[in-house]
Amino acid sequence: MKGSKKDYKKLTDTELVKLAIKKDELAYVELMNRYKRKVESIVLRIVRQKSEVDDLVQEIFTKAFISISKFKSEFSFSTWLYKIATNHCIDFVRRKKLSTYSLDEEYELEEDSIQRDIPDWSKLPDHELFQKQRNEIIHEAINSLPEHYRKVIIMRHFEDKSYEEIAKELKLPIGTVKVHIFRARELLYKKLKDKLLKQY
Repeated sequence: MKGSKKDYKKLTDTELVKLAIKKDELAYVELMNRYKRKVESIVLRIVRQKSEVDDLVQEIFTKAFISISKFKSEFSFSTWLYKIATNHCIDFVRRKKLSTYSLDEEYELEEDSIQRDIPDWSKLPDHELFQKQRNEIIHEAINSLPEHYRKVIIMRHFEDKSYEEIAKELKLPIGTVKVHIFRARELLYKKLKDKLLKQY
């Protein structure tokens, strides 16, 4: 179905989901516009870091749209989306705690203090090689993207530009920029998931 943005605003969530499954970008934009503020609220409530909100919201919508064909119409789209948002934020918080936890931190066990004896894998030669190979795979995947997707990913993640700055520089609506970033991340996810898993 094709039409103006005004037409899409009149559609139900179920109708928009059906269009989104067919890769209709205007359907993506409308669903994002309808639920972006609520998802932002969920993210902020769980993560409590404003600096993380924009990227997490994009990741949540990316995850939702990648699996949108699995959406069951007997449930409301909003409930399904909010569950994805909540789970994604909880996973993020867990990863954040793990990544910032000091390996040298002392533990108190009853009356004694003990220190974990865990090697620092980041100092091993294999770790450096793994990181180099991983970065090469990621850059190769980014370079294989269509130009309009590659450009927004580089501007967002390598040049650290805001959505507004990207939209202004490329002379595109912010909604279009967000959809391009979403589609680029979707393509990267598909390209990278198997290649990176093979390294473990």
